[in-house]
Amino acid sequence: MKLDILAIGAHPDDVELGCGATIAKEVAHGKKVGIVDLTRGELGTRGTAETRKVEAADAADILGVAVRENLGFADAFFVNDKDHQLEIIKMIRKYRPDMVLCNAIDDRHIDHGKASKLVSDACFLSGLTKIETTNDGFLQEQWRPKFVYHYIQWKNIVPDVVVDVSGFIDKKMEAVLAYKTQFFNPSIKGPETPISSANFTDSVIYRARDLGRLVGVEHAEGFTVERYAAIDSLFDLK
Repeated sequence: MKLDILAIGAHPDDVELGCGATIAKEVAHGKKVGIVDLTRGELGTRGTAETRKVEAADAADILGVAVRENLGFADAFFVNDKDHQLEIIKMIRKYRPDMVLCNAIDDRHIDHGKASKLVSDACFLSGLTKIETTNDGFLQEQWRPKFVYHYIQWKNIVPDVVVDVSGFIDKKMEAVLAYKTQFFNPSIKGPETPISSANFTDSVIYRARDLGRLVGVEHAEGFTVERYAAIDSLFDLK
């Protein structure tokens, strides 16, 4: 399956929080999008790996993505080494995305920055012909995505580019709140965490609204880039 966009997150829910509205918009415009979660989020304070699996599937259905996979890396303990890089390279070569969206370059949770660098390295290595990988017994061809963008998570990182997601913030929040055990939900009992409060859920919306305000639209999501973002004309800017 050839994908236009492969969104990768350290944990189930990272992608929804970081770029859920962008994904919903691209799907609505006919793009084929997939999600790969690196871990099962098994060390999360609330819920379990099993509940996160169900929630992730529900969120994927809401966003309309074509496929979602989980690599089963160890939550909090995965590292940026050859073995982990090769598993991501296999996913990149399997789906051959033109664009990869991945974790914030720096964040409160240590897995986010680690995943950001790990995925970025794997995107480059995936283009090297002498690195051999197989899928279902068949040798994979090299593939390097044209674009690697890093979404923004807990920290207020200054974006290099922002995407107008006006009209898609409700779809994003529906996907986020599919993680019933993780985010604000009065019917779910459990210890309070930094992301389980109503204030956090509200912050996802007001960040999108504030980024939108800065570029003259209703809502926006921000990304950092690894190389200059080029446009054909200055008139392409909103």
